[in-house]
Amino acid sequence: MSQVGDVHRTLCYGGIFMYPSDSKSKHGKLRYLYECGPMGFICEKAGGKASTGRVEIKDIVPTTLHERAPIFLGSADDVTDVENLYKENP
Repeated sequence: MSQVGDVHRTLCYGGIFMYPSDSKSKHGKLRYLYECGPMGFICEKAGGKASTGRVEIKDIVPTTLHERAPIFLGSADDVTDVENLYKENP
């Protein structure tokens, strides 16, 4: 399934879409300008929240065209729970 399909399902039925960073992709896999930013914008306009786990997606200022970022988006409560986990476990 594609990111668009996954985010659509999340918007329709609730929950959270997660694509965190890992040891292989320390800055995440999804590109900010083409994937994280637009989907985060749509999610926030629908009443949800989008975050890297540490900062809100809308607060990122890209420095390169293909900059990547981890992303958690969906229900504001679920994303806040993830952010709290990142604060407790830096």
